[in-house]
Amino acid sequence: MRSFSWFMLAIAGTLVLAAALAYPVYLLAIVIEPGWAFHRVVTRFWQLSMLAGIAACVWGLRLTGRDAWGYGLARPRFVAQFGAGLAVGVVTMFAVAALMIGLGIRQPLPGLGAAGLSVSLASGLATGLAVGLVEETFFRGLMFSAIRRESGARAAILLTAVVYAAIHFLARTKIPAAEVGLASGWVLLRGVLRLFGEPAVMADAFLSLLAVGVLLGMARQWTGSIAACIGLHAGWVWVIKATTATTRAVQDAPLGWLVSRFDGFTGWLVLTWACMFAWWAWHHRHRFSSCAARVSPPAD
Repeated sequence: MRSFSWFMLAIAGTLVLAAALAYPVYLLAIVIEPGWAFHRVVTRFWQLSMLAGIAACVWGLRLTGRDAWGYGLARPRFVAQFGAGLAVGVVTMFAVAALMIGLGIRQPLPGLGAAGLSVSLASGLATGLAVGLVEETFFRGLMFSAIRRESGARAAILLTAVVYAAIHFLARTKIPAAEVGLASGWVLLRGVLRLFGEPAVMADAFLSLLAVGVLLGMARQWTGSIAACIGLHAGWVWVIKATTATTRAVQDAPLGWLVSRFDGFTGWLVLTWACMFAWWAWHHRHRFSSCAARVSPPAD
């Protein structure tokens, strides 16, 4: 598991580094702009550290070339797979969103006009494309390639799905400027990780995200690139963001337990949908075999 360890060090190691250097970095930052919030400064520092950590993984594990990044397909096929993934992602997640509304779990916001809907759709699409591109390049591109090369496709699908799900539970934490001190970095880190100490709160959301991660890993393995993964991910995020922006959760809905308190969308309903989707995909995986030819090693 050498490759997996490299990526875990890049994530966990840079979190610890950011906590350790948070206070001096903040002091330097507020010299430039006194109004910068502590948590924002540390978050940006962690993101920059993560970029350095990823670069170290790329160099140390020799993840060079388009195939290692998940971009091994010729451009026309890559675009076609992306488009197909986006369409499937939108259609399948729209069905989930419509079911939530039909079951009374969420309801449309009153007075939402065409302008508000258009803004929500445009914002959701932009977010979906950005999230899909960045996360799939990291998880199903670099991380998947490194683990599969060392431990096989099954390990790559499962391990990337676990880390993908876990990363969503790094919580947002704020510390007022008046309370910032030498130990504030560690206080911030404890706040960032606090949801992992509340398994009952995050269990349904974690399992649904885990199942989604497995689905994306399967698509990566069977299609031979991350094109379909980017499309699927972008389509799902697009619908989720648009839905949460144009509807509200019904607090006393009888079936409200199907949706997680974590984000108001993932949960047991999404987990059931993801499992059904994965079951269908597994039984039709031969349809993907031609896509993976010449760009992906055989499945385990």
